[in-house]
Amino acid sequence: MAKDSGGKRSAGTRLVTGGRSGDFSEHVVNPPVWRASTHLYRDCAALREGVKSNEDGSFFYGRRGAPTQWALAEALTDLEPGAEGTVLYPSGVAAIVAALMSVLRSGDVLLVADNAYDPTRNTAMGLLRQFGVEHRFFDPLNVPAYEQAFCERTKAVMLESPGSLTMEVCDVPALTRIARDKGAVSLFDNTWATSLGLAALEHGCDISITSLTKHIGGHSDLMMGAASAGERWYRRLRRTAQQLGHVVSPDDASLALRGLRTMGVRLERETASALRIAEWLGQRDEVAHVLCPMLPGAPGHELWARDFTGGCGLFSFVLKGSDDASRCRFIDALDLFGIGYSWGGFESLALPFDVDPVRSRMAWPKKGWGVEDKLGIRLSIGLEDVGELIADLEQAFAAMKQG
Repeated sequence: MAKDSGGKRSAGTRLVTGGRSGDFSEHVVNPPVWRASTHLYRDCAALREGVKSNEDGSFFYGRRGAPTQWALAEALTDLEPGAEGTVLYPSGVAAIVAALMSVLRSGDVLLVADNAYDPTRNTAMGLLRQFGVEHRFFDPLNVPAYEQAFCERTKAVMLESPGSLTMEVCDVPALTRIARDKGAVSLFDNTWATSLGLAALEHGCDISITSLTKHIGGHSDLMMGAASAGERWYRRLRRTAQQLGHVVSPDDASLALRGLRTMGVRLERETASALRIAEWLGQRDEVAHVLCPMLPGAPGHELWARDFTGGCGLFSFVLKGSDDASRCRFIDALDLFGIGYSWGGFESLALPFDVDPVRSRMAWPKKGWGVEDKLGIRLSIGLEDVGELIADLEQAFAAMKQG
């Protein structure tokens, strides 16, 4: 593979070229799958020298990876401006938990955005609490209240934008600036946009976390997470992951690399389809609200347009004055949409959600909404023909009314 002749390549090109700097690149396109738990040394002197290096690219033992995992980490680091390195984890949740454990100690306070991913909330309320970390949920749209939530023990802030399920967009640079002024670390779940859609570190975040299970894997066949950071926090992330014994399969790393190569074009297609479907849903009498920040005029669109350079196929909508039985009839009638957790694969999915159990500070239904408009449906738009997806939704609305 030809070396970079100078200048920073575009993100689209880096998706293809990233992680291909090894010796293999002169002979094959894809990094070979190195299945190796044991790494061998030529003699005792080399064995003793090996323990002195703790870097990707240095053979030591399988738990620290081998060329397949290193290639993926290198490619992800190259896509995250400002990152010194990337640590891989066996799932997105593992990445969140290990990243939080890397920056928090007993007695610390963690601020968690109230619309964060439910397992993130559960980690704060469960595991971290058991280790003596106090959590406080905050409304990420209320910046003054957020600033007042800090105390001398606040050491970290967990952010996510758009928010899980309800898709609110927060002012990431403002929130991270306040955290830095207060001496706290900003961790950001960037799974929705990936580094292609939001350069998290450039927007003030210290650690950018991504579930590779979603867009980067792209084919609904692997579980993996990653965290990227500048030098200070990367070293801490790496050390904590190794102490926890985290390692990812080389076969899964190879699948993630495969998905990474086509992520750009998949995201473009999914985003375009999602916008068409969101616009169509906005005209339906059965729909009270479309929660899609990519849609002009939608809540949070101005912040999204300012900070984000791309979107994805994940958004939500709220049924108008409906009940759970009607919502279930709608989802059960879908043909092209599967019913299941996760998202970001090539296939479309639909999922009912209820916000009350996973919110502590943010009111739902939102202020100004009718109290009866609270039943949500999350859609993950895949690569199917968008006209056929719309037709599928239309027949599901008809089925919903037949109850």
